[in-house]
Amino acid sequence: MPRAGLDAAVVTQAAAALADEIGLAQVSMSTVAERLGVKAPSLYKHVGGLTDLTRRIAVVAVAELGDALRDATQGRAGRDALAAAAGAVRRYVREHPGRYAATTGARPEDADDPLTLALDRTLASFEAVFRDYGLDPADQVHALRMLRSVLHGFATLEVSGGFQMGTDVDESFAWLIDFLDRGLRAGTAR
Repeated sequence: MPRAGLDAAVVTQAAAALADEIGLAQVSMSTVAERLGVKAPSLYKHVGGLTDLTRRIAVVAVAELGDALRDATQGRAGRDALAAAAGAVRRYVREHPGRYAATTGARPEDADDPLTLALDRTLASFEAVFRDYGLDPADQVHALRMLRSVLHGFATLEVSGGFQMGTDVDESFAWLIDFLDRGLRAGTAR
């Protein structure tokens, strides 16, 4: 019989918080069970194992990031929307590095997959950022991949302490946004 108050959502939230604290690679069924004050085997009544739990963390993270992007970009256009979206991604990765790590490589299984729905919301926010740039629809996927790659790289390098030169990281981030803005505007002039 499942423990009262324990369900898949509670287990997932505990694992997500733990991932942010100790790193996703350090999360195990045992560490989550310890956090929840239960034995590891009791977690299997609620989640299908560590792979399933990591996927559930990814769904939570993508949904949270999608909400953060939506809130940050609402009512903004052009460079302001780009800067707001970039800042939201950077903030999310800094505040939730373990959750964010779970999103890397997470793939939806079908159209009804909760990950698909969360990714659709996230992509819609990025697509809204691109509206003011007048991108050719055929180029939008390339722009999206470029933006995701640049923001992912910057944020994950920052969180891991990868920026060790004396230049202010916030200055570098502002430079990056200006560069992306110019590039996106130039891309529409072809």
